Amino acid sequence: MARTIIATPNAPAAIGTYSQAVKVGDTVYMSGQIGLNPATMQLEEGIDAQIARVFDNLKAVAEAAGGSLNDAVKVNVFLTDLGNFAKVNEAMTRYFAEPFPARAAIGVASLPRGAQVEADAVLVIG
Repeated sequence: MARTIIATPNAPAAIGTYSQAVKVGDTVYMSGQIGLNPATMQLEEGIDAQIARVFDNLKAVAEAAGGSLNDAVKVNVFLTDLGNFAKVNEAMTRYFAEPFPARAAIGVASLPRGAQVEADAVLVIG
């Protein structure tokens, strides 16, 4: 099956050897997003702003792929402080509709650029 690379200026440009997303058939594999502002490529200040930016970035990539976050079937969230888990839950209610996607939340020691949160997703469009 052919791969289609998804890219949008409405999410941060890749800062490594990866694509923002890859679409194969009806499935979109989205790379992890941290709280980088796509216009400045600077990390947002504070956990609340980073969480919102992460989901805004994922939303932009989903739209570039021809879908939305409501097409998500799996989301992985990485937090440097699991004490912020409730904030992620609250934010997800603004970005995803029920039934919610499957999800994992993982505590990690560090993330790129000193980010406090990162998330990726798999979408099925169609």
